[in-house]
Amino acid sequence: MQIKFGTDGWRAIIAQEYTVDNVRRVAEGTAIYMKKQNMSLAVIGYDCRFGGEMFNNVVAGVLASFGIKVILSNQGFSSTPMVSLAVKEYKADLGIVITASHNPPSYNGYKLKSSYGGPSVPAEITAVEDLIPAQASIPVMTIDKMEAEGLVSYQGLEDLYLQKIEAAFDLDLIRNSGLGIAYDAMYGAGQNIIKKLFPKATLLHCSFNPSFLGRAPEPIDRNLTELKDEIKNNPGKYDVGLANDGDADRIGMFDEHGEFVDSHHLLLLLLQYMVEYKKVKEKVIITFSVTDKMKALAESYGLDVEITKIGFKYIAQRMQEVDIVVAGEESGGIAISGHIPERDGIWIGLVIFEFMAKTGKSLTQLIKDLYKKVGSFNCDRDDLHLSEEKKTKILNFLENDAPTSFGKNVVAKYETMDGFKFTFNNGDWTMIRPSGTEPVLRVYAQSENKDKVRSLLESVHQTLQSV
Repeated sequence: MQIKFGTDGWRAIIAQEYTVDNVRRVAEGTAIYMKKQNMSLAVIGYDCRFGGEMFNNVVAGVLASFGIKVILSNQGFSSTPMVSLAVKEYKADLGIVITASHNPPSYNGYKLKSSYGGPSVPAEITAVEDLIPAQASIPVMTIDKMEAEGLVSYQGLEDLYLQKIEAAFDLDLIRNSGLGIAYDAMYGAGQNIIKKLFPKATLLHCSFNPSFLGRAPEPIDRNLTELKDEIKNNPGKYDVGLANDGDADRIGMFDEHGEFVDSHHLLLLLLQYMVEYKKVKEKVIITFSVTDKMKALAESYGLDVEITKIGFKYIAQRMQEVDIVVAGEESGGIAISGHIPERDGIWIGLVIFEFMAKTGKSLTQLIKDLYKKVGSFNCDRDDLHLSEEKKTKILNFLENDAPTSFGKNVVAKYETMDGFKFTFNNGDWTMIRPSGTEPVLRVYAQSENKDKVRSLLESVHQTLQSV
């Protein structure tokens, strides 16, 4: 089988396509690429998924067989941002993370990180893909032999990450503010960090459980019912809820009432904080599915906005070329000035904590302040699980015979940068795009409030069902 990387790495179902032999193949392609580029050092990490340490050691053993030195964590599983940071700090040539991020528990995956401490750019990924052999042929060196030959060293990736946090944030301010924090690790790789930073926080799903209780560790509203209920059922106890995905590079948040705060609102809050309080005035980069309110707020500050295709790798590529205030995507992946060019769900959560502590305002109050600047809005996304035949039929329809209306919503603007985006006469919009990591069709929408968003999504579904 041909192995292809999607929006964010290669992902496949464990014991079907994601096997030791196929992981060896990808590792061989990576090693060949590294040798061609005269690279000699890689950082390898794994998250809390099934077989993570085993696959981690397989990859390390293949690279070592090519004479490539590897750095592994001596603290067990690692978040993706920990690996990316280690690549930069230890001046490694490449990073590899064994993770399927937010995918269902049956998946595992393989992410590549560049020397600058962020996702490998598309050209690098394609180069590795092209070098993946049809069959694994290089032996996997054992850890014992790697140690004997000096091809492996162990570092505290979690400790390194904590040191960076302690240097970057006013943790005393946050801790002394009395901020009531509830945290849901979703059984993911971020679980130890919040325990160490905020011992008084209420912790949910902060244990090792590769099954994730059968739920995809994606920090979106419908997957976080326990966190929501914990906040709603204890009025006055919590000021904020934070959640991260399986490899802790994505973020989900709740306000003090247990209402979900999506990435569109978080991006706006981060932009406001970084400009008004940190005095950072650089470029704003967002993906095609992010609210247009970001452009309105950025322009009010006199800042340029750049829109990329969906996939953080496109943002990371631009972050090598320009300075940013904030950059991010709808799905919870956000980067910020002063940190590595990488999504980091814990780091972004801490910025919001610091914003709240510094202003003494609740998330609800901060969002009300935002609405005074850009107007109120709501966004949502539905994931449609369709047959490949139906999905292809819909995509062909949207490309060749794009609708001029969805129900009563008349299309004023049609864009196809990445998927199909329809903006209506009143400024509302919808977007339809196939996932790059799962067999689903994603349908996005923005309107004034939740009811109007739901009505808009239903009108889109009706149109698509009729195709």
